[in-house]
Amino acid sequence: MRNEIDALLGAHYGLSAEELDFVINYDIKYRMGEELEGEE
Repeated sequence: MRNEIDALLGAHYGLSAEELDFVINYDIKYRMGEELEGEE
C-alpha cells in the first residue's frame, strides 16, 4: 500500500523513476531497520 501511495505522490511531484526508487528504498531501509532492532 505504501508503495502505491509513493508512486501516486511521485507522479504528482514529477519524480523520475530513479528518485521514486530512492524514496521507496529509503523508507524500507529505515522502517525495516527499526523493526529488526526491536526483535533483539
